[in-house]
Amino acid sequence: MARVFVTRPLPGTAVERLRAAGHEVTVHPGPLPPTRAELEAGVAEAQGLLCLLTETVDAALLDRAPRLRAIANYAVGSDNVDRGAAAARGIPVGVTPDVLTDATADLALALLLTAARQLPAAAQSVRDGEWRTFEPQGWLGLELRGACLAVVGYGRIGRAVGERAAAFGMEILPVGRHDDLRAALSRADAVTLHCPLTERTRHLIDAGALAAMRPGAILVNTARGGVVDQVALAAALRAGVIGAAALDVTDPEPLPADDPLLAAPNVFVLPHIGSATHAARERMSGLAADNLLAALAGAPMPHPA
Repeated sequence: MARVFVTRPLPGTAVERLRAAGHEVTVHPGPLPPTRAELEAGVAEAQGLLCLLTETVDAALLDRAPRLRAIANYAVGSDNVDRGAAAARGIPVGVTPDVLTDATADLALALLLTAARQLPAAAQSVRDGEWRTFEPQGWLGLELRGACLAVVGYGRIGRAVGERAAAFGMEILPVGRHDDLRAALSRADAVTLHCPLTERTRHLIDAGALAAMRPGAILVNTARGGVVDQVALAAALRAGVIGAAALDVTDPEPLPADDPLLAAPNVFVLPHIGSATHAARERMSGLAADNLLAALAGAPMPHPA
């Protein structure tokens, strides 16, 4: 039997499975992440940790968790975990891959369509009483058929987005780590980001990259907020360097209410809902439980980071 700290109530049966295996599970209550002090208290006696991207698991936290034997991250990535510090302490880190591909790809295409057809502005005009009649020059947007979509990061999710966009008649331009990003940006009518956040990709979309995009082009980000230089993005939107941005991720999350990006034109931001389907979130819960159950039994994690 091991003590397990879970940093948030989760959909699915992860907690029930851990308890059924005989482990003592404590779940941090409420809809918000634990504070740093609450996180430190939660891991102090724990052998297992099931955490989210909202928790920073660094060397200092691990120093406060001398009994910790396994970390299961409820996410496809692990950039919130200092994997080097965990490895130095012999603590395996697991993730939940391959379960949110379709959910995130669906949302990326929804964001693209929303920006392409100016849906938020059009809907707001109805609420504000500004819709007076059929307007032949009102809310004109991008038609997807024949438009070029640059997919930056052509892994599982990027390919799934490409398949969906191709069904709409778009030209798909995959962009890998060894491809010429600026050249691809200059060709694209829309750009969707699906690369992991690393030191190499932090602020990959900076002022220079935005300047390389076509006037009127659309930027979609469902990857990680840090891939985009948001100060540069806000400036590019204000100056009309690009046409619109649709973001499911930001840096930080959530954005402060007075963040300049929220005041920029033609941008809308969602609260990181890329994996927010019943099926995807429940599958994530199951994989996180698989990782913890295996590691706590002394076996390799089936889904290591």
